[in-house]
Amino acid sequence: MGLGGGWNKNPIEKKDIIEAQEAIEAALEIGINFFDHANIYQFNKSEEVFGEYLKSNKSIRDKIYIQSKVGIILGTEERKGQFDFSYDHIIKEVTGSLERLKTDYLDCLLLHRPDPLMEVKELKATIDYLFKNGMIKNIGVSNMSQHQIKHIAHYIERPIVANQLEMSLYKLDFVNGGVLFNQPGYNSIDFPIGTLEYCNRKGISIQAWSPLARGIYTGKELDKDVPLRVLKTKEMVNRMAEEKGVTGEVIVLAWLMRHPASISPVIGTKNPDRIRATKGASQLVLTRNEWYDLFITSRGEDMP
Repeated sequence: MGLGGGWNKNPIEKKDIIEAQEAIEAALEIGINFFDHANIYQFNKSEEVFGEYLKSNKSIRDKIYIQSKVGIILGTEERKGQFDFSYDHIIKEVTGSLERLKTDYLDCLLLHRPDPLMEVKELKATIDYLFKNGMIKNIGVSNMSQHQIKHIAHYIERPIVANQLEMSLYKLDFVNGGVLFNQPGYNSIDFPIGTLEYCNRKGISIQAWSPLARGIYTGKELDKDVPLRVLKTKEMVNRMAEEKGVTGEVIVLAWLMRHPASISPVIGTKNPDRIRATKGASQLVLTRNEWYDLFITSRGEDMP
């Protein structure tokens, strides 16, 4: 499992550094040593407060895995947001990430979202520069299909080691894409079909962002007009958690990790209690019936 960042525009205060320290220590306490960042998370502040912790705890650097992402330019009042895989942008942003994180290298850099104007020769030169100068150890992608991965890997002449996608007990199309093939509803799938299988064959790590579905099954107050399937799934998650003596977070993550694609959830919270609530998720193996009960309930309809 991994720990990710979030969103907040407020200036960094001392309490933010303290909160970050508590979150990092809670993660390390339960065995999480993988930390997922992006140059845009918390508008750069996620990396900065993490770097403050690392500066004061230099001995842990070799014991943890730091991953960051690049390629998204957030919108401003003057200009809409865009994606950018240009040489200048990537080098500038990776340099900035390293400075904020107070580290000499990233264990992995992910290309955050596909840039329609990506020039493959320019991207290869960029990635070569980062490797040659020891700025990154591995290269991966985020939110990409198997076709995009093949295309990038071919031209940069390096293996893609990871692909991060949205998958959860709520965001089910990574499963529905298979079970609905040749069935009504298949055309509505918004997950790249065949990507999990391709990544498995190529040894590409599959990471899930928002694996807890923003807490809709584990304590978040739901809107009055929430779909019935969400309410029923939340009830089932809570019932299973009580029966097994674990938290709802453990059930939701265990459901995701029960999938044979070896999915690694990246939890995106700085709340120490919520981080600790995930302890044991990788050890709990749901039965086939338990997995299907949750899946069918979350789908809101029987299998085709």
